[in-house]
Amino acid sequence: MKRNITMRDIAEKLGVSNVTVSKALNDKEGVSEELKIKIKKLAEEMGYRYNTLAKAMKEGQAYNIGVIIAERFTGEHKSFYLQFYQHISKLLDEHQYSGILHILTSEDEKKLNLPRIYHDKKVDGFIILGQISKEYIGILQNIEIPIIFLDFYDDHVEIDSVITDNFYGAYEITNYLVKSGHEKIAFIGNIYATSSIQDRFLGYYKSLLEHRIKLKEDYIINDRDDNGKFIDLCIPDNLPTAFVCNCDRIAYNLINKLKSLGYNIPKDFSVVGFDNDIFASISDPKITTVEVNIEEMAKTAVKFIIEKIKDEDKKYGRVLVKGRIIYRDSVEKIEQGNN
Repeated sequence: MKRNITMRDIAEKLGVSNVTVSKALNDKEGVSEELKIKIKKLAEEMGYRYNTLAKAMKEGQAYNIGVIIAERFTGEHKSFYLQFYQHISKLLDEHQYSGILHILTSEDEKKLNLPRIYHDKKVDGFIILGQISKEYIGILQNIEIPIIFLDFYDDHVEIDSVITDNFYGAYEITNYLVKSGHEKIAFIGNIYATSSIQDRFLGYYKSLLEHRIKLKEDYIINDRDDNGKFIDLCIPDNLPTAFVCNCDRIAYNLINKLKSLGYNIPKDFSVVGFDNDIFASISDPKITTVEVNIEEMAKTAVKFIIEKIKDEDKKYGRVLVKGRIIYRDSVEKIEQGNN
């Protein structure tokens, strides 16, 4: 059986002391940055694993981060947030932390019940992934461990959050439709559902304003109820030539609905989405969309939560991570006179 690699093994290999290796692996002072990198690289190559339990007992920390996702986002949105969680877990492991996924049930959110992992002192901090109620945010602000909100924000100015630049992403992709000749452009999404959808709508609206295109009320199409459950899409009688969808799943649903009605995409209607998740690539045609930089957002959130654990006075405010348009096959250029 292969034995566990120890700090002594690493120290002997490099000709340094155990103390030096320990300081380097734990990012303590007293070791040059160059030597730290060298020690960490060798530790990884040799397959060294930190004894997190012993370290936790010694330092009084759990070395776990709770990742909370509201139950309503674990159905239709499961694939998108699962990608986020996978990135978070991998990054936490690189910092000798573990990620504990907690699904916040609708009942617990309503009754303002904090997770058991908090009461049992199993976590050193929380990353809240996706939107939660204002009341629940208020409860979280009264607990003594640090929190980072990921992929949403609200009017609580004190919260630290990492979000994609929803406004600019939707603004850019709507500009792309206008440059492709479209003026009758609808937006699909419940603008009261989440901060992300709201910002995407405002980006869409800014593009219309800049191009002197009047916003039509019947071009704002609801896609979900107040509980986040998708509803049937109502296509307006005065048909647009293009649709900006708040997410790829809705764009996928819309394309299938339009095709079932006998329309061709993108010949009859152009459709764009947001997220660049699995639905953008399994759709026929594949969907032009705004790619959310999940890896960078997760990396930023993990960096912030670990720094807040080390220094409770750290503040970051709202941090935006830019996305980019992925051009595929769901947009058709049209002549201005055809609008």
